[in-house]
This record gives sequence, structure tokens and C-alpha cells, in this order.
Amino acid sequence: MTISFRRPGFVCTDHVLDVPLDHAEPDGPKIEVFAREVVAPGREGDDLPWLVFLQGGPGNKAPRPGASPAAWLPRALKEYRVLLLDQRGTGRSTPATRQTLPEKAADHLRHFRADSIVRDAELFRRRLVGDRPWSVLGQSFGGFCAVTYLSLAPEGLREVFITGGLPSLTATPDEWYRTAYPRVLAANERYFARYPGDRDVAGRIARHLAEHDVRLPTGERLTARRFQTLGLGLGSSSRFDDLHYTLDEAFVGDGVLSDTFLQDVGATVSYAAQPLYALVHEACVCNGTVSDWSAERVRGEFPQLEAEPFSFVGEMIYPWFFEEDPALTPLRETAELLASHEWPALYDAERLAANTVPVAAAVYYDDMYVDRELSLETAASIPGVRTWVTSEYAHNGLSADARVLDRLIAMMRGEV
Repeated sequence: MTISFRRPGFVCTDHVLDVPLDHAEPDGPKIEVFAREVVAPGREGDDLPWLVFLQGGPGNKAPRPGASPAAWLPRALKEYRVLLLDQRGTGRSTPATRQTLPEKAADHLRHFRADSIVRDAELFRRRLVGDRPWSVLGQSFGGFCAVTYLSLAPEGLREVFITGGLPSLTATPDEWYRTAYPRVLAANERYFARYPGDRDVAGRIARHLAEHDVRLPTGERLTARRFQTLGLGLGSSSRFDDLHYTLDEAFVGDGVLSDTFLQDVGATVSYAAQPLYALVHEACVCNGTVSDWSAERVRGEFPQLEAEPFSFVGEMIYPWFFEEDPALTPLRETAELLASHEWPALYDAERLAANTVPVAAAVYYDDMYVDRELSLETAASIPGVRTWVTSEYAHNGLSADARVLDRLIAMMRGEV
């Protein structure tokens, strides 16, 4: 049964589909995948082309119309019927958390990368539009999924839009993180140039945490290394300045960290709402390789992260997350098994070299999360990819400004 509802600017219809946990075993165990169809009011009966949105992550649910930052959605609804897909394990799709995962969780989670997401999307396409191809918009990790889509099922695609998400087709996890750490350090420099007093404040907080047993409102200890992970948001224009306002209220009295600060930090460093991000993040840059905690190993090549003056880290997952985050500690053994797993390839270089699906991609010049040069290398190896390299936007440009999607649509139509 489908359920529809209306809210200002959106007419929504909810869809749930049973899909195989392992698409190689279509008669095996099933999970549910949820997607929300969205159309502009008054256009419900129109024969509009479909645009499926693939969210960033991994492990993030699709935006909720009117409730999540998504400046692109009203622009898309001018000419598309949009499908917001909760990727398997997220949102209203069968969740993958410490509360729900089966005993052999690592075996289960080996089916939660882009290849499975693409095959889920193909089942939805056949159910909703039959044999007609549809359009895809992939943001960040969703762009990785879109390139996997071009590898596995290009016949299902009419056109592809990618924002901040052209993956490397060849880089190993270690090579990926060797490019990532310098970008994080550069983001630190941009941040501390804007807020020059914050470096001393952050260093003072880190020293305080190293010397004292400070507890978050949830009861677990806040360590200096966990505090350092607040840099995850430095690549987003919507979160860049939030860090300053968190640090701005850090201390009350003489050497006491405020409850306001601890509440803000606790909500930011917890993976309770997105455990999949921590569990399969490195797996998503494994293209026929093992990760073996790559971010942790490569970090040793950047001693400035351990020295004064203080620096934050970014989009890296470390094994000690599964010791310090209560939402992750029950999944420590699972994380170790996934880190030692040899993941199959996500991209088919030969098929991509013969691509005929048009692709328009925004590449953000100073993107902290996805390396510009690796993205352009990928674009050059796939026929039909047009890139727009811009320094006007951060990684969240798509959600922040409708002009990003407007520009990509114009590129696709040959208007710019």
C-alpha cells in the first residue's frame, strides 16, 4: 500500500520495496528499501521524467521535503518527478544499527555498498517506470553510486548529474587518504584564518581533555582525539562557522567545560544516527582492495596532526571510534572484519570507457572530501562527462543553492 500526503510545495507518495539482501541470491533473505516520490502541486498527473536522488554518505537517509536543507529540490520539481531513495540501511529502509544487525553482521554489511544500492534503484525503476530510463542526481557518495550505476546498468540511465562526487577509479584507500589529509590541513588553515583566536581555544580544550576525565551528557568520556574529529564539518559551508560558535562557549569559570559545549560536541561526534558511515566508509573507496584501517595508518605520515599548533581532522574513520562511541562499541568486531575484507571492484573501466550516457558534474575546487584532481582524472576517462570546476561553492553546494543544479541542467541541455 502506498501512502500520499501534501505539504506546501510538495506532493509526496511513499513507496516500500522488498529487495534481496544479496542481489546474487534473489530468492534469499529480503530487506525493505523505502523511497519517497515527490512532485510539484498540480503536476501529479503529468507524464514527467523521473529523477532519482542518491544521497551523500555512506549511511545517510535522503532529505525530507521541507525539513532538510535541499535547495535543489524545488528546482528539480520544475521539470522532474523526483524519487528520494533511503539507501539500504538508512532512514525508513530496514535499518542497519547495533539494535538491528544480525549476529553475523559483517556478512550482512558486505551488501551495503554502491553496487547493492544501484541494484536496489534498478528494482525501483522497473516497478515505477518499467523499461524507460530515468535520470540520476548523485551528491558526494551518491556520485560514487552514480558512477557505479554507469558501470553496472547504464541502460537504466537517461542522464546523470553529479555534485562533489566523481570518485577515483584507480586510487587505493591509502592513496585516497594521502590526498585527503593535506586537504583537511588546508581547510584548517582557512578556518583559523577566519577565526584566529580559535586555534588557542581548541588547543586549550584538547589539553584539558587529555588531563581530565570529562564526560559528555550521555555519560561517556570525551577524549582529546575524539574532540579533534569536530573538523569533519569544515568542508561544508553550512557547518564551517558552526564550529566557531561551539568553541565560543566552551569554558565557564576557570577551566570548566560548559554543558552547552559538551551537548554540542556530543551530538556532533556520535554516530548513533549513522553507524553505517563508520562501518563502511573506507569500504566505499575500496575498488578490489582491502582497507585495513587505511585512514589510521596513513595518518602517521602527517605528524603535524599530533603536534602544536592544534589541528582538527576530517572525514576519517579510526578503529578507536569503536571503543569510545557507545553507538559503535557493540560493532567493534564487525568493523574489524570489514576492515580486513577484500572488497570486489565497484567500477568497470572497460564499460565506462564505452559510456554513452551524458553526465554533467560539478567539481568543487577546494573540496575537502573529494580530491579535485582525482575527479578530473575520472572525468577524462569516461566519454560524455562534462565538468564544471568552481570555487564558488563548498561540498554542500547542491543543498545550499539551487543555482548548482540549474547550472548542471543547463550544461546537460547544451545551454552553457
